[in-house]
Amino acid sequence: MLHLLYILAFTVLAIMAVSNLIRNLIMFSFDRERPYPTNSSVGYYAGKRKSVPHPELLDHTGNLIKEPLLVMRSISVDDAREQLDALYESSPSQKIERSEEA
Repeated sequence: MLHLLYILAFTVLAIMAVSNLIRNLIMFSFDRERPYPTNSSVGYYAGKRKSVPHPELLDHTGNLIKEPLLVMRSISVDDAREQLDALYESSPSQKIERSEEA
């Protein structure tokens, strides 16, 4: 009997989730097609404002960076272990544990 109750509850939740998903997709498509007024005060000022990029996208002279922001290099497992060990050894909690042992 408990199995049937579990299956019934799961079925109800699944139907609610799928119906909510379909409803959200339909509302999203209607919102996308709806034109927004541009003559309101908010739209007027938003159109007049100059777009300012995020400070992390600028170099030290204020010019926009054109190169990739994340460059990954491959390192060996031993190098990664050494770097992690160095971070662990330099952490404040490691220094506290060493002073308690002494």
